[in-house]
Amino acid sequence: MGLRLTHQSRHAETAAFSSARLDRNEIGANTSAKRILDVVVASIALIFVLPLLVVVGVLIRLQDGGQAVYSQKRYGRNGRTFKCYKLRSMVANADQRLIEILAQDPDARIEWDQTQKLTHDPRITPLGRFIRKTSIDELPQLFNILKGEMSIVGPRPIVENEITKYGEFYRDYCSVRPGLTGLWQVEGRSDTTYEQRVQLDVKYATTRNFTGDIMIMLRTVPAVLLSRGAR
Repeated sequence: MGLRLTHQSRHAETAAFSSARLDRNEIGANTSAKRILDVVVASIALIFVLPLLVVVGVLIRLQDGGQAVYSQKRYGRNGRTFKCYKLRSMVANADQRLIEILAQDPDARIEWDQTQKLTHDPRITPLGRFIRKTSIDELPQLFNILKGEMSIVGPRPIVENEITKYGEFYRDYCSVRPGLTGLWQVEGRSDTTYEQRVQLDVKYATTRNFTGDIMIMLRTVPAVLLSRGAR
């Protein structure tokens, strides 16, 4: 895992995995029941958090004039791509700043290659640090859930260059919808290694059931309130 590929090789592997369709039946859970749960929970949650999203969105706009919500291409069930929504927690030119940081700081490059995160990321704004710590930045993904692109519970959606980190386990990742929360969130989040994250995603994909989803949702509440592993 973590194998570095050329640009052409990565696209070839992505295409190969994305074209694969799993015929594995849903394990121990009724897909329709899970989907109904997703829609009900996401709809109720949006009623309560929509005012918060509006307020935070206005504050983000006021801090630098940039857009409050951004979308990024992520890979979901069966390798299909979708636009994943988040409240912006970084400076407006975050992508360009990342290129500069990784080019100038070898330690940051190593950490990024291993975890796809930076422990001390200078791109994060003061407001952004707060909404990331409290997971408020991820609340717009409730709309992804209503659209059927994500689920309340599942692996966190990944970007293209994370596919190779999953290796043979990418098929397990693709067997379920990505989630707003999941085993990784309640088992340590960024305090775990990327390899442990993959193992947790595989565990969820291969043992998932309706009762387990409910338990993960309940465990998410204290995990968010205590900001466990949030960066």
